[in-house]
Amino acid sequence: MTAPRDLFDLVRAPAALSVPGDVVAGAAAGGALGRRTAGLACSSICLYWAGMAANDWADRHLDAVERPERPIPSGRVSANQALGTAAALTVAGLAVAGLTGGRRALTVAAPLAAAIWAYDLAAKSTPAGPLTMALCRGLDVLLGATPGSSAVAALPSALTIAAHTYLLTALSHGEVSGTDPRLPAATLAGTVALTAATVRGSAGAAQPALAGWYAAQFGLPQARAVADPSAMRVREAVNAGIVGLPALQGALAARGGAPRVALALAAVVPLARRLVRKISAT
Repeated sequence: MTAPRDLFDLVRAPAALSVPGDVVAGAAAGGALGRRTAGLACSSICLYWAGMAANDWADRHLDAVERPERPIPSGRVSANQALGTAAALTVAGLAVAGLTGGRRALTVAAPLAAAIWAYDLAAKSTPAGPLTMALCRGLDVLLGATPGSSAVAALPSALTIAAHTYLLTALSHGEVSGTDPRLPAATLAGTVALTAATVRGSAGAAQPALAGWYAAQFGLPQARAVADPSAMRVREAVNAGIVGLPALQGALAARGGAPRVALALAAVVPLARRLVRKISAT
């Protein structure tokens, strides 16, 4: 019988702490923060976990060689269980989106679910992989804005999170075998540029402070990966990019006029950092 811990490993449970902030950042930018934001965040988490389970199902033969400790190749979760978990979580995510936000939410949640499966089944190992993953996160931000009158106001925040995701996904290609130092150098430069764009037009202290914290958390491990582009250093940088994302989401929420919510998002970072020591986020 599959233990709960094995399912937590399958869906990378701690990494889901980086997900609600997408919806919150989109809701803040679109003037849609409210009771429905929590429901849309739950939908987002279900779809994220679905993507993680589908990822391991799609990669099960490769993982048997490169990452035999993962749930499927180690025998802790069967391939059918992983696929069934991914499908059930997808249905749950769409159902929660529909119940929470109606048709407007489904017009974003359905393409988001399709993009997640497209990434796992087809795009991941192609040049389109980082762009597809960036699209997933960008749509996730727009999902949060759907209760408002227009999602257009959330586009800058969606593009910011998408840019971070593109950098993170590109960097993750060196997680298993290491990489050329030019890759982490390029993603580090992108992180610096992204931070500068995020703090532009700041009207309060929370926005630049959280953006700077994000840059330090993600930037320093990337700098170490430039000096030592081994698989271990790259994996550390990728983990830092996942765990530190709520700080960037918080900066965007502060830009949207919700500084208290922004600080609450950033408060998740220390908890996520502790949890990934027990269950990997990648």
